[in-house]
Amino acid sequence: MGPPSLAPETREQRRRMVFRHLGGRGVRDRRVLAAMAWLPREWFLPPGLAAEAYSDAPLPIGSGQTISQPYVVALMTENLHLRRGDRVLEIGTGSGYQTAVLARLAAEVFTIERLPDLLVEAEERFRRLHLTNIRTRHGDGAAGWPEAAPFDAIVVTAAAPRVPEPLTAQLAPGGRLVIPVGDLAAQELMILERGAAGDALAQRQAGGVRFVPLISRHAFTDER
Repeated sequence: MGPPSLAPETREQRRRMVFRHLGGRGVRDRRVLAAMAWLPREWFLPPGLAAEAYSDAPLPIGSGQTISQPYVVALMTENLHLRRGDRVLEIGTGSGYQTAVLARLAAEVFTIERLPDLLVEAEERFRRLHLTNIRTRHGDGAAGWPEAAPFDAIVVTAAAPRVPEPLTAQLAPGGRLVIPVGDLAAQELMILERGAAGDALAQRQAGGVRFVPLISRHAFTDER
C-alpha cells in the first residue's frame, strides 16, 4: 500500500513512541501499533514543529486546528476494531495523520474536512505516502457521506455536544462509531456499536479527552 520503509532517520523515535506512549499505556492492537510505527508523524506537522513530532502531545497544524496526541489516535483507532475489508468514514481530516493510520488498516477510507487549505495539504501527503485507498471531500462532516454509506466504522476527530444523527444512520450493522462528546472545555470519548442485526446502538465511555469543536449545523455552530 505504500513504501515499505519511510523516514529512516526517525524510525527509532517512532518505535520508542509506540513502546512508551502507546503500548505502555495499554494499547494492544498489533496492527494499530505497526501502522503508527511505520508512519512518520513529522510529515504531518509544520516544519518548525518536527522536533516535537514524537512527544505524546497535540500540536498545532494551522487554521486553529491540531494534530491529536499519538495515544489518543491509537486509542480511537483501536476502539474501531478495524478489519482489512472495512470501509471507514472519518470526520475531520485535519493534517491527515489519523486518515493515513486508518488507510493502513482498512480497505477504504472516506474523509471529510471543512477547511479547504488543510484538505489540500493532507491530499498531498497521501500522494507522497502512496495511499490510494483514501477518498476526500470538502464539506460538513457531521452530515456524513450518505451516498457511500453504510460504513463499518466511523471516527470523529472533533468534539460534538451530542452524537450527530446522520452519522448513526450511516453506520452498518455491527459497525463502530468513536466520537468525543461534551462541551468546549472537556469531553468524554464515546464508543457506539450497532448490533449485528442492525438494531439499537450500545454505547460505552473510554475516558476524558479534549478536542477542537465540530463545526456543523448538526453540532456546534461556531468555535466559541
